[in-house]
Formats: sequence, C-alpha cells, structure tokens
Amino acid sequence: MSRHPAFLPLVLVGGLLFGFGLGLSNMARPEVVLDFLTFEDFGLLFVMFGGSLVAGLAFWVVPRFRETAPLTGRPYGRRLKSFDRTVLVGGAIFGVGWGLSGVCPGAAYASLGVGNWPILYAIGGMFVGAYAHGVWRSRDSAATPATAPTDD
Repeated sequence: MSRHPAFLPLVLVGGLLFGFGLGLSNMARPEVVLDFLTFEDFGLLFVMFGGSLVAGLAFWVVPRFRETAPLTGRPYGRRLKSFDRTVLVGGAIFGVGWGLSGVCPGAAYASLGVGNWPILYAIGGMFVGAYAHGVWRSRDSAATPATAPTDD
C-alpha cells in the first residue's frame, strides 16, 4: 500500500510539535517526572489528561467524517491485542525503566532539545532493550509456526 507523499513530513511535524509541547510543559525534564512519581508534583497528570482528551476526541470524531485515514488509506478500526504475560512483563519493564530514569521514550528525545545530554545513557538503554527484545522475539518466533503479520 502506498502512502501519501505528505505522510513522512507530517510525521516529522507531529513529532516536533509533540517534543515542543513536552519541552514547554517541562515534562522533558526527568526531575519533574520523578517528582510526579513520588507524588510531589501533579503537573504531569494534567498534561497527560489534556493529551488524552484531545486524542480521545480525535478518535471519536474523525471516523464519523471519514472511513479511511487520509494519508494511508487504511480503514479506521480497533486493533484488539490480547492481554497476556508478555503485556504484563513488558509493562513492568517499561514502568521500572521509566521510574529509574524519570523519562519515557518520547520525552527522552525531547529532553535532548532542552540540553539534557546525560539522557543519552537512557536512550542507549532503550536501544539495547529494543534490540534484545527483537532478538528474543525472533528466537521465539523461529520456534513457533509462522502467523499472519500484523501492524503491531
């Protein structure tokens, strides 16, 4: 399936806008996130609520006006994913990493934009973790019969 020529530029603009929002709201600063996780500052809660509200409205309103995504042509619909052990383990690992570093992956890149160069250690850890996960999944999928590919 071919994508609209504006797909990648719009992804870049969306990422820059997201990063700017994280920087403006100080959510790209690990100490702010750690203050939230230790119940000292609830600003992150308001930022997440605002983002969830905008995304929720978009997911609710846009499919009522269009049947397919404008840039990819794919139909709108829910992609259900099973809730199993891998989801629990992955979520726990993500949560521990977030708590230790004070930064989730999206904010890590935005953190570079506000001059937080030591965050490169956390970004390196994310790449090592992603690589290890890929090796583990490829080893696991080699042992099981092939299934239909998904967009996950």
